[in-house]
Amino acid sequence: MLSDEYRYKILKELQQNPNLSQRELAKRLGVSLGKTNFCIKALIEKGFLKANNFKKSSDKVKYLYLLTPKGIEERVSLTHHFLQRKLNEHEELTSEIEALRREVADAAQRTS
Repeated sequence: MLSDEYRYKILKELQQNPNLSQRELAKRLGVSLGKTNFCIKALIEKGFLKANNFKKSSDKVKYLYLLTPKGIEERVSLTHHFLQRKLNEHEELTSEIEALRREVADAAQRTS
């Protein structure tokens, strides 16, 4: 199953740079080429991406990946959820850091 995080990252990368090769995209995401291919195929099947053949050469076929209107809506939705998750993580970390600071301050007072 394609996670929200990978959908978000792939749609973001391809919206910013539609002519990325799958190999370049895999490198940017830090995942295998096979996983990238699987994810792109899933996004195409769901109607979020279109792959247009724009250059044929003797070595390989180059594609231009375009977000469909449905894909743009999905990216906006995923961006909202991703941002909310990161804000929640930030709040949790801030609370944890404050608790650790209090613990260090209390320990320092007891040893003084």
